[in-house]
Amino acid sequence: MTDAPGPVPDGPEAPAQRGRLGRVGALVVGALVVVALVAVAFALGRISTLGQADPTTVSAEAGFARDMQVHHLQGVDLALIIRDTSDDPDMERLAYDMATVQAQQAGQMYGWLEEWGLPQAGSEPQMTWMTRPALAGAEGEHADHDASTHTPGDPMPGLATFDQVETLRAAEGVEAERIFLTLMIRHHEGALEMSEALLARSTHPVVTSLAQAILDSQAAEIDLMTRLLDDRGGPVEI
Repeated sequence: MTDAPGPVPDGPEAPAQRGRLGRVGALVVGALVVVALVAVAFALGRISTLGQADPTTVSAEAGFARDMQVHHLQGVDLALIIRDTSDDPDMERLAYDMATVQAQQAGQMYGWLEEWGLPQAGSEPQMTWMTRPALAGAEGEHADHDASTHTPGDPMPGLATFDQVETLRAAEGVEAERIFLTLMIRHHEGALEMSEALLARSTHPVVTSLAQAILDSQAAEIDLMTRLLDDRGGPVEI
């Protein structure tokens, strides 16, 4: 039988060990919070679609729900990286807010697809929904140049590459903050583009409501991140 771990010793290494335990505990609590938010969002997503006509698997609503989930979950990953790297309180708060909000919204979109009886993975390449014509009379900057802007299977706008994410993981201090802000501003701009495209192609009130919320909140966060980035010397080439 394996002996149960004893208490942290009170010798010279005790403060460091207690600090490590504290950080591990904080990460566990943070992970549990995100999981709980996704579970709540899943339930809200199911409830919020009651009474609406279910979109089809090749609809703009389904494509948006699938692609924006992927987009948001990378945003959560980027935010958690800088939250664990930065010691600046403003950066930590911003990263925590981004991670929790985008995790909640991703869970909501997962719930929509479940409620609509649609698979989480579509039968078409990503971004296909953005290449289809906008609705007649649609408003928004993407309503008039939909087919020529994207190609099915293209990377989602603003999505960071694997190498860019690994560069952020390896960075420290102010340089890590500059890389994060540079990548996340682009990431948010991509989310705005996807949300505008959805609004030009859908009248589903639940889906358009979330797309508008993403537009409003992430546009405000871009302004904040631009100021934070300017304070740190501006964007980096990455």
